[in-house]
Amino acid sequence: MHLFLNSLFLIAGLKWGDWRNWSKYHATILFFWFGDLLYNVLCKNHLMWEYKETIFGQNFLPNHLTVSLLIMFVAYPASVLIYLGNLPEKTIKVVLWLLFWVALFSLVEYINLRYFDLVMHHNGWTMAWSVLFNLIIFSMLLLHYKRPIAALIISIPIILFFVIFFKVPIY
Repeated sequence: MHLFLNSLFLIAGLKWGDWRNWSKYHATILFFWFGDLLYNVLCKNHLMWEYKETIFGQNFLPNHLTVSLLIMFVAYPASVLIYLGNLPEKTIKVVLWLLFWVALFSLVEYINLRYFDLVMHHNGWTMAWSVLFNLIIFSMLLLHYKRPIAALIISIPIILFFVIFFKVPIY
């Protein structure tokens, strides 16, 4: 099922992504990747959410890491190319665009959690945390696109908050 979902992101990215200007978004895609890789390293033994493949593709995507890498290399770049490549100019429209992406990612997660058993929550993580996290992610992607150093600096206390709040063992 993750192969199917990522295919949808890829098709959407090809159709609506700003591929002509991909280099403008390259650093922000890397920022997105870095955040997810950091989660996978820090939380390897204390996952908040865990991907699994349950419908088809289990041999190709046997565990959380392989699914996560697929998402990082397909869904994230496609999402950034659409999200930032179609960013409105007026502030209210930017806020609505950001909220649309938060809702989209949250809805996909909810459906995968509730109906397809493709995501599991652990260690106190809930859909409410996912919605907040998606709000943070898409806000930080926008900030990184406009002011990369500020996004990097602001990311540090956000990461520390989640590590401390969810008692992620760092060793």
